[in-house]
This record gives sequence, structure tokens and C-alpha cells, in this order.
Amino acid sequence: MNKRVVLAGGTGFIGKYLENEFLQKGYEVKIISRQPQHISWNDKKGIIDALEGAEMLINLAGKSVDCRYNDHNKKVIMDSRTKTTEILGKAILEAIQPPELWINSSTATIYRHAEDRPMTEESGDIGTGFSVDVAKAWEESLFQFQLPKTRKIALRIAIVLGKDGGVMIPFKNLVKFGLGGVQGHGSQMFSWIHIEDVHQIILFLQKRKDLSGVFNCAAPNPISNREFMASLRQKMNRRIGLPSPEWLLEIGAVVIRTETELILKSRWVIPKRLEQAGYTFQYEKINEALEEIIKS
Repeated sequence: MNKRVVLAGGTGFIGKYLENEFLQKGYEVKIISRQPQHISWNDKKGIIDALEGAEMLINLAGKSVDCRYNDHNKKVIMDSRTKTTEILGKAILEAIQPPELWINSSTATIYRHAEDRPMTEESGDIGTGFSVDVAKAWEESLFQFQLPKTRKIALRIAIVLGKDGGVMIPFKNLVKFGLGGVQGHGSQMFSWIHIEDVHQIILFLQKRKDLSGVFNCAAPNPISNREFMASLRQKMNRRIGLPSPEWLLEIGAVVIRTETELILKSRWVIPKRLEQAGYTFQYEKINEALEEIIKS
């Protein structure tokens, strides 16, 4: 019988990477999305059939937060996370042979702006504001389900770095055009993870049947915005990078229809539970991660 993995919302940068990796391992990959060639979110029977006998469900669904936080976008950002998670929970309840593991993405943004100390799963302070409300509601929609046959894990994912998409495209463009200096005051912390570690963490959690609950999905060595931009300039052989003060970022964010929070919030997140469980990171330091991303 074919091994099967179900990727919900598997059409973005992380989803495509995981799809490719699982296909290479000989898995059948079923994708639930809004795209016509995939299982539709409205197709209740199709979703239950896909989950039936699958090894694992990985849910990455959610509208990109790279937009202006107006009322319409806020509603879509929230609903695209909570409602899809609820659809999946109800489908698992109806499956006779549901997946053993359900990994739902969450976000490291759930913690407060932190420049004083790192945030772990146990000692981290949950923040305030719209992004945090989304993260809390997202996790609540996962953990509300009592699923006797399915382990549930929420991955609080930091900023994912990889070569074929995601945030590396705008960051590389900034450096290329000489704008790769500090953003804001530059001391805000930048918690990141290489996309291959996201993949390996999922495999690690799949094997470790004793683990469930919330995990910080971030490399163990976060850095400041200043260090990140300097490292990126060095890898791209660009000596000069003009800084972007906060007032300039505010104007730019309006022009490109995004929010400065994505750059200015200090995310200082440590993967304590993964380290305690014995996970070994492929990319522990930013230099190693950028080396792989830029050279390729």
C-alpha cells in the first residue's frame, strides 16, 4: 500500500518544498488547496478520503501576512487559518483510519517583541496585537479537538529561509540594489530557520511518537537584523548597504502594501523543546544557511 502524506495549503514556498521531498521518498502526496487540480476545501468527502490511512497531515494553509492589515485582509488572514484547521479536525473525527500525526503550522510571532531575553515554549511571553490574536486563535482551533488516534503538534515557525522563494527574494533584491543596510535600529532580533530544517523537524516529530503540543521551529542561534544584513551582504559580495530608517520603512510599506511589523518586530525565539528532545539542526548558524542558499 502506498505511503501517503496530506499537505493542506501546500501550494506555497514551504508546501512545494515538502511535496518534492515526500515524492522523492516514495510517498503519495495529496494536496488540499484552492487550486483547481487539488482537493477543494469544500470537498468534505474528498478530504476525509485523503486522510483515510494517511501517515501524516501537515497543514500550512493561511493567507500571506505580507499585505496591509485593513479590515478585509485581517478577516481573510484569520479565517484562512482557523476555518481550514476546523475543517481538518472535523474530517479527522470522521475518518475510520485517521493519520497518526497532525502537524499544524503556527507562528513564532505569537511571542511579544523581545529585545531583553529569548522566548522558549515554557517561559516565552505571549504578545499582544493582531498577529498574536491570529496565532492564538490558530492554535486554539487545533487543540480544541479531542482526537484519540491522532497526535497534534503546533509548529511555531520562525522566518523560513531557502533558495526558491519566501523572504530571501526581497532581502536579496535589497542587497543587490545597495539597500541592504540595517532596517529600523537594527538591534531587533531575527529568528530564522532553514527550510531543510523545517522538513527534517517534521520527520523527527513523526518518528518521536512521545512528542506532542507546541514546538518552536527556529534555529538555535537567532541574530540581530544588523548581523543578518551584514552576513547577507558578505555572502553576496556587496560592501555597501544603505540603512532604511523606520520612517522610510513606513512609507515603503504603504507603497508595496505590506506592514513594517514583518521587519521591525524583534522575534527572539529558541527551539528549547526540540533541543531537549535531541533534534540536531542541519543549519545552526546564519552563515551556514546563507552559504547554502546564495551559492546555489
